[in-house]
Amino acid sequence: MIPPRDERPVSPQQKAIAQRLVGQETLLLEYVHKLEKHRRGRRAVQVRLSGLQPINRREHHIRIAVNTFETLVKQLKGQIFSLSNADLVFIFKEAVLDEVEAAIVKLRFLFSDDPMLLDEGANGKPAFADWFLLERDYETLLQLAQRVATEEQQRRTNEFAKGFSKQMARPVSRGDPLTPQMLGKLEEHLARADLANMMRRQAVCAIVGGSPPQPVFHELFISIADLRETLLPNVNLASSPWLFQQLTETLDRRVLSLLNKHDDRTVAGDVSINLNVQTLLSPEFLTFDDNIKASMRGTIVLELQKVDVFADLGAFLFARDFAHDRGYRICIDGVNVESLPFVDRERLGLDLVKIVWDPLMVEGILPNGSTLSSYIDRCGPSRAILCRCDNQQAVDCGQGVGITLFQGRHVEAMLAAETQKSKGVLTRRR
Repeated sequence: MIPPRDERPVSPQQKAIAQRLVGQETLLLEYVHKLEKHRRGRRAVQVRLSGLQPINRREHHIRIAVNTFETLVKQLKGQIFSLSNADLVFIFKEAVLDEVEAAIVKLRFLFSDDPMLLDEGANGKPAFADWFLLERDYETLLQLAQRVATEEQQRRTNEFAKGFSKQMARPVSRGDPLTPQMLGKLEEHLARADLANMMRRQAVCAIVGGSPPQPVFHELFISIADLRETLLPNVNLASSPWLFQQLTETLDRRVLSLLNKHDDRTVAGDVSINLNVQTLLSPEFLTFDDNIKASMRGTIVLELQKVDVFADLGAFLFARDFAHDRGYRICIDGVNVESLPFVDRERLGLDLVKIVWDPLMVEGILPNGSTLSSYIDRCGPSRAILCRCDNQQAVDCGQGVGITLFQGRHVEAMLAAETQKSKGVLTRRR
């Protein structure tokens, strides 16, 4: 029996181009047509991810679901189609039925808290997975492929018409400090630029009593100020939150690219990296994760911004579980006095909380009426980091409520002074 030509392996680039220009629905229809004379020994399953709640069928959920069948696809034992409505159709050889059923069990577990799986099949509701035996159900599968191909073609036509109308009606924006056009040019520069000289390290130190600061780990980050002065000196990069978010995601990918270099000395020792939630779920992070030793993951802290975490709590929880499963530690960054009462470290499953120093903390009272010291007790004194400590008052205040981890310019100055003192002692001994 000669297998359909579509089961031959294709490169990721070829697959991406096919998806953009043709669409998975059209490819599915073509594939089903080619199976007309090769029905024996083949089955198919439609996984109805479209029936899940929107929060459970975001891009990273779909990507993980597709990857569940990746091994079988690589072994040329099946072909996966990811439809625009989020459904998956996997056509496979009957010999691997047990493996496919195991993959469906895995997906059911992944989405087990979704109402669709709780009410599956009740009152005539569709099943999460619909199975086809091609010798018997070929015409039914063909009708499915024809229907989704027609619907996708209509959707693309409508989408193009709407997009064209909006483009023609959109007024030209003038006077914005940062425009999409500027961002596009900046991202082109970032793709080619060597950002190693813009990489900064700042220590997070343990300071107990009057003892000198002891570095616990170093935060690695790209200096936005240096980036602006070098590439767009007259532009306020943070003027548009959405464009700035896009910029930070681009910087995330460049930082991960830098850290993938095994000869980069900046990754020596315990470090923390600032990432967006979406970056943590991206192919770039998976590549980074594949390239580092398993033993190193426990020394890496992934810092996620407070705004990013609460903007999509479902995506964060998914990313958190993935990161913890791989051995990383998670820190929420950017927590201020106002938001502190809403950040429950244990309930959010966080390893660390980074609190931004504010002189109002001297009063020791949070907006909800509780005390800062009681919060630190619940959080754990060794789980809270007081950052942006620019003076001794910040360190004194933090120590007064039980904090032991500090970061900021003043901490760097203390560390530098201690280093100079140690060098002086060594010089005198010589």
